[in-house]
Amino acid sequence: MSKIKVMDENLANKIAAGEVVEKTMNVVKELVENSIDAKSSSIKIDLVDSGVKEITVTDDGIGMDRNDATLAFSRHATSKLKDLEDLFNIESLGFRGEALPSIASVSRVTLKTSDGKTGTEVVIHGGNIESVNNSDLKQGTRITVKDLFYNTPVRLKYLKNLYIELSNIVEYVNKMALSFPKIKFTLTNNEKVLLNTDGSGNLLKVIYNIYGLDVSKKMIKIEGENRDYKVEGYISYPEVTRSTRSVITTLVNGRIIRNNDLNKCILDSYHTYIHEGKYPIIILNIEADPYLIDVNIHPTKMDIKFSSFDVLKELIHKVISSKLEQLTLIPKIESSKEKPESISMQPSKIDLTKIIDNYMDSHDDKDSFDQSNKEIEELSFDFEVSENNNEISYNNDTNSTERVKKMYPVGLVHGTYIIAENEDGMYMIDQHAANERINYEKYLKAMGSHDNKMIDLLIPIRIELPTNDFIILKEHMNLLEELNFVVEEFGNNAILIRSHPFWLPSGNVEEAIRKIIDIIISKESFDSYKFTEKVAITLACKMSIKANDHISLADMEYLLDTLRKTENPFTCPHGRPTIISYSKYELEKLFKRAMD
Repeated sequence: MSKIKVMDENLANKIAAGEVVEKTMNVVKELVENSIDAKSSSIKIDLVDSGVKEITVTDDGIGMDRNDATLAFSRHATSKLKDLEDLFNIESLGFRGEALPSIASVSRVTLKTSDGKTGTEVVIHGGNIESVNNSDLKQGTRITVKDLFYNTPVRLKYLKNLYIELSNIVEYVNKMALSFPKIKFTLTNNEKVLLNTDGSGNLLKVIYNIYGLDVSKKMIKIEGENRDYKVEGYISYPEVTRSTRSVITTLVNGRIIRNNDLNKCILDSYHTYIHEGKYPIIILNIEADPYLIDVNIHPTKMDIKFSSFDVLKELIHKVISSKLEQLTLIPKIESSKEKPESISMQPSKIDLTKIIDNYMDSHDDKDSFDQSNKEIEELSFDFEVSENNNEISYNNDTNSTERVKKMYPVGLVHGTYIIAENEDGMYMIDQHAANERINYEKYLKAMGSHDNKMIDLLIPIRIELPTNDFIILKEHMNLLEELNFVVEEFGNNAILIRSHPFWLPSGNVEEAIRKIIDIIISKESFDSYKFTEKVAITLACKMSIKANDHISLADMEYLLDTLRKTENPFTCPHGRPTIISYSKYELEKLFKRAMD
């Protein structure tokens, strides 16, 4: 008797559901993607108990006739692929034909749909069609999923708590709203509105709806393209960060993706601008010919493969880093009240805060932001970079344009913070962070200059190491030689340094060499640039002025003038700010010399 049998379709759907439907967010994702593919202009997601009890997605898309409404729940039934060629030219979000039958196999589903001619209602329990009737729906689709995993109790048991499930759904819907600003998204849970966008196509309005006014004022528009890819979107000022990488939204042709290499490329572009463990808010849409990407990697369709990936990474790094280099990034300490437009420090086209505040004062429901205010409908959120935010090239032989005005030191607080002033206001400078930035760029430039200047030592420096460390150092001795060290082995587990590069700090030569050797021993990857950068960061940190080191006014002035000439005077190599400022107006407000 034959042992191999064709699997029952309902059983196959339940198995597929294990990959497609892991949590309530997956259900919302598949249903919303279907609504988008149906050319909807408005999508409403209503949840009961974070979607565990009920999920309803309503759209105004093209809908389906009766035959399509029933066929849609058959496995591998799809309107988006017709032949093999279509698989390599996917422009829709869904295409596998697994989502609806998988969802229906582990829940109770009611589908109401209409193509504008006939309305259909399909009721399915546990993958079995219970009834097919006429529906009074005029246009679009409404699909309700109840009692998710009611017939697979083990999977139901392993759903996260309601707060985590809801958080996952909110995060996903937020990203979809950012992906498709021309679609109006509404999300509710137990009848409480969690998101309500206006579908106007203004991406910065969607950012405002999700992150609030303070963040939307600190977002920068970016765009760029090469022969294969086009990228555009918004990035946050380095001072606006979060503790989770979920605020990085990457899209490919409107599809939300998760790609660690892309995230790493974005973070590398912010290198030394933000602190380790912090993440900027990013909305980055990548447009590419569908033939250059492969989305058929995983049933969730959130993984993706790129052709010419290095070309894409180079474009992203160039677009983000060049934009950051054009900005003045000194955090401003401002009071919470509105200041007059005539002396606003924000380089925007309009007084955004005043318009929105006035609107909120006259409307009780924040979620009606898009309903009836003409000023908001016509509002342009395109912030401009002020004219004096020019790109700087650090070159002592040319007259570079400094990104920070000259500051005049007046004193030191707690032996750490320099107080300075100019005609714009007051500044506080972290002397260690500022000196770190100066030394970091000095060491990095010296190591990359290919200058063979060395200092010969009258008495060589002997460094002895444990056997395991010496083995690693010996394998990578070329790194020391590339930095212009003259090194030779000296007995067991020891080396002699006979010459060292001229840029090592005088008086701390041996300590600096030991720091460099420690980096070599501890490094897992020996990428040349990353190695020299790590050396520059380490030396800059160890050899700079420390907190509680009291320096003279002349030293302060020299430090500030040198800081102004660096490529990035706003953060230390670790991403901490070097300067914060109080405008003259804000100081006068604090002392009640200026009144609103």
